[in-house]
Amino acid sequence: MTKTLIATSAAALFGFAALQSGAASAERAVVIPAAAIDVPATPGLQTTVLAGGCFWGMEAVFEHVKGVKSVTAGYAGGDADTANYGDVATERTGHAEAIRISYDPRQVSYGTLLRVYFSIAHNPTELNRQGPDSGPSYRSAIFAQTPQQARAAKAYIAQLSAAHRFSGPIVTKLETGKFYPAEAYHQDFYDKNPSHPYIVRWDKPKVAAFRAAFPTLAS
Repeated sequence: MTKTLIATSAAALFGFAALQSGAASAERAVVIPAAAIDVPATPGLQTTVLAGGCFWGMEAVFEHVKGVKSVTAGYAGGDADTANYGDVATERTGHAEAIRISYDPRQVSYGTLLRVYFSIAHNPTELNRQGPDSGPSYRSAIFAQTPQQARAAKAYIAQLSAAHRFSGPIVTKLETGKFYPAEAYHQDFYDKNPSHPYIVRWDKPKVAAFRAAFPTLAS
């Protein structure tokens, strides 16, 4: 289902006037432990790539994390020639909507980013979908950029699975593949389109929940 159709459905269901006013429904973060295994901090910026549903909301959450220097919406897991919204929306390219995060590991660790990712940025128990969006492009996947990130991510998935804090099994997979930036109009979509029905219905509650659950991390 495309975001345009979802936005139209959301407006019809919740009332377009309420959506335009910026009213946001409640959402809560899942309380999960910190990662037992993390990536040591090193000088300079590091990057990682995460996929977990619509990149608008993922980007919005991580842009509000202290220590994150930039977030780019894009596509990961497929080929360069199909790394565009039209092709990815067919659900036949192998791409996932994803974000590339550039962060200062001396301010926020990789394990902390993963904690936000699993706790509130997306639902890791939904297979090939997130909320109203369905299809493999909305899958839960971690594209580790270093062996250390892959080790920490694999260990954290095992740790969270053993903790049984979620209502179902974690379906997040570790994948490989290049990241390709999305079209310009997808970048900073949350900030540029605060009254968009999809943003109001699905993403504003997510950002509010992040701020409530992680006040010391919120910028």
